[in-house]
Amino acid sequence: MQNPAATAARSMTVTVEADVPVPMRDGTVLRADVYTPEGEGPWPVLLSRTPYGRAVPDHLMVLEPVRAAQKGFIVVHQDTRGRGGSEGEWMPFRHEYDDGYDTIEWAARLPRANGRVGMFGGSYVGNTQWMAAAAQPPSLGAISPMVTWCDPMDGLYGRGGAIEWGVELPWSTQMGFEYIAKNPALPPEEKARLAGELLGDVDGMKDKGYWYLPVRRSPTLAKYKVPGLGAIRAIDEPDTVAWCRVAGQHDRIDVPSLHWGGWYDIFLQGTLDNYVTMASAGKDARLLVGPWTHGIFRDPIGDLCFGAMASRLYAPVHPHGDTNDFQLAWFRRHLTPDADVALPDTPVRIFVMGRNEWRDEPAWPLARARMEPHYLRHDGGLTKDAPDTTADVSTFAYDPADPVPTVGGLLVMAAAYPAGPLDQAVVEARDDVLLFTSAPLEEEVEVTGRIRVVLHAASSAPSTDWVARLCDVHPDGRSIILADGITRVASGADAVGRHEIDLWSTSNVFLPGHRIRVQVTSSCFPRWDRNLNTGDQDGTAMQVAQQRIFHDAERPSFIELPVVADAVVPSVCAS
Repeated sequence: MQNPAATAARSMTVTVEADVPVPMRDGTVLRADVYTPEGEGPWPVLLSRTPYGRAVPDHLMVLEPVRAAQKGFIVVHQDTRGRGGSEGEWMPFRHEYDDGYDTIEWAARLPRANGRVGMFGGSYVGNTQWMAAAAQPPSLGAISPMVTWCDPMDGLYGRGGAIEWGVELPWSTQMGFEYIAKNPALPPEEKARLAGELLGDVDGMKDKGYWYLPVRRSPTLAKYKVPGLGAIRAIDEPDTVAWCRVAGQHDRIDVPSLHWGGWYDIFLQGTLDNYVTMASAGKDARLLVGPWTHGIFRDPIGDLCFGAMASRLYAPVHPHGDTNDFQLAWFRRHLTPDADVALPDTPVRIFVMGRNEWRDEPAWPLARARMEPHYLRHDGGLTKDAPDTTADVSTFAYDPADPVPTVGGLLVMAAAYPAGPLDQAVVEARDDVLLFTSAPLEEEVEVTGRIRVVLHAASSAPSTDWVARLCDVHPDGRSIILADGITRVASGADAVGRHEIDLWSTSNVFLPGHRIRVQVTSSCFPRWDRNLNTGDQDGTAMQVAQQRIFHDAERPSFIELPVVADAVVPSVCAS
């Protein structure tokens, strides 16, 4: 007998029941919309738990509920505690562990459900999956986290010891509109006044809000008493980081996991780390990474176009179709006991930029990638040849009152700061940015994997930051960002140290005629909070730091690139 979910037609009628009450163990009632296909079923359930509004179009497009229901799934979109129609106090991440467990067990018992629940969604919604899975609800059958983190101190709250200020401030303020509207202690006129002021602060963030000092006592956040994303809370209450930390909990999770990432997503490395940890433990895990940012999944992405097949929706990114089709096929395999769904043998699919093609891989990281050092030279060159004993030094001055601006990259920030592969001309024209560039390449060089920069450096300041960036320089002179990173150090004034900067990962082919470039500087603001060069980030005083980068044989500075030398046949969905 065929399973009804396996033969569901696209023309199937779907019933939508809105504002359905979902009781939690403490009596709080959360609200959900339930999409149910016609017929007796039984149907597997797909659950998404969001703080952004369960009916918001952007949220619904992650996996279209009507399309999924027409293919034989019950779909549940739920507002998390304190958001949308749900009761309770809003505190980011605080209740997702228990509320996730309770909602899964409730969803498994819906009329016509088959008792198996899968979870889907991205970013915060991806983290609700990890937290629920760590709670080990017996009815959870699979998760599909998209663009979400592993350790919040490496991409969500901070990076290399610096604060991810670019995302902390706009996220916290924009979530404040609903928080103000739902505050029972405020009269209507006060709500209207605060909402108007908040709108002005959101729009003025580029020129005002990001610049206020000290960051830890931001007047923008203090004014509205809105619960922040968590970077500032984590400074005062370190234990709260555990509310959304996936790292260290993988061994509690024994359900199949489908990991979605973007080469320009702020949580790229967390997505990769989650996949690697689950796969290394022998658990059923798959990975798909496109050339996407956190919110842009089709051309143009930044300053580049990657082709129609780079689109997440309505293009064949996978043998099963677009990402919605693939995700539904994967869920059917894991949530319907007798479903006959064939998935590719290779668990990893990546989009290789430069060649602009999808490629299947047996694992991540690629075993055939070889780490290759390229040395930063005093004359601005970037070579495979190690430096000699000459004590060459490159210098620049870093002034926190005039920091290097953020231009593209792996980020989520205020609207004035778009993410993605942007030309670095404005950045590279500055005196406080050192450039190290290879000769034009005679043949293509593929870089796929994790990248790091090692600097032997010294600063006149007791504490400072080192920022490094990898760029692909096109023949027309455009310098397109691929990856970057930061490390905050407190070595003491004039102390020479060896500093490693994690640039995370990428997959890019540098084509013939292109050049490989490394930028070195000491700020990327307002993405990362400015190091004030005083050793006191809770103050407002600043000082200019004199920075030195060394290039001699005993103190080389270099970038390590994971170079893939052998040719690989692209997947059947290559563009």
